[in-house]
Amino acid sequence: MVTNQQQVKFYEDMVRVMLWEQRAMRLMQEGKVLAGYHSGRGQEAIPVGAITPLRDSDCIMYAHRGFGYTIQKGMSMVDMFADLMANVGGSTGGLGAGIPHFADPKLGILGQGGTLGTCFPIAAGAGFSAKYRGTDEVTICFFGDGTSNRGTFHEALNVASIWKLPVIWICENNRYAVSVPSEKSTAGRIVDRAIGYGIPGRSVDGMDVVSVYEEVTEAIDRARSGEGPTLIEAECYRFRGHHEGDPQVYREDGEIDEWRRRDPIESHRQRLIDNEVAAAEQLDGLQAQMASEVELAAQEAENFPMPGPERVFQGV
Repeated sequence: MVTNQQQVKFYEDMVRVMLWEQRAMRLMQEGKVLAGYHSGRGQEAIPVGAITPLRDSDCIMYAHRGFGYTIQKGMSMVDMFADLMANVGGSTGGLGAGIPHFADPKLGILGQGGTLGTCFPIAAGAGFSAKYRGTDEVTICFFGDGTSNRGTFHEALNVASIWKLPVIWICENNRYAVSVPSEKSTAGRIVDRAIGYGIPGRSVDGMDVVSVYEEVTEAIDRARSGEGPTLIEAECYRFRGHHEGDPQVYREDGEIDEWRRRDPIESHRQRLIDNEVAAAEQLDGLQAQMASEVELAAQEAENFPMPGPERVFQGV
């Protein structure tokens, strides 16, 4: 049962993710970001709902759409802004700019994998590590509908099923692999692939943070108890292009407007107000507080210097 306090916290967390991204986009427009960016606007309910029930010791392999995963896992917003700007304040100390290149092992943030699909065997390895060490740690692996068609997906699900590894596979099906509609690239429903590997498959409304939280919590409990992996397909939609500058000519007229009416943040806010869980003034205050936190983090990150040439040789 999700409490009223948790409901309000979900709103706060999704707003934080949204505002962080808006500030990152401003840095891009100012020419301060040395990387491309894949917006996660519209998909905030998935990282917030899925990562909330995790412990610090649990692991994630994040996807490349937005920074909601790492924000929700507790990574410093300063570090993430600095990573985008490739300065010494980032988690890599300036070695890489952009989403695939940062990590925080202390928080279980293992990274993404430099090539789409490499997340699957790494996540299986993390699950194997937990089982080998005799802990009840779990790993969540996030990926998109396009990535689900890589061969490593099937290899990892197969071994995770055989060895009952504590891994939750979460597919964020936002209907497009870059510009290719899922119906032109993917046979059948992704969630139905679970049948072939003898593991539970669940479909969830990825625009509803409470539904995501409840479904993932059940999968985590199952994994912790030694019952093995679960495949979850979260139906969702990205409001912006695959990358910034994407002309989006592959979208149908009116499609974005239709999905925007299901905005996970606005929909959740309205439910809180309608159900008298929180007043609009309280939620507005939370948003103002989050905006202040994000702005301070961005300003702090901008003050770090760029690395010198000696940085290239560190660790070599």
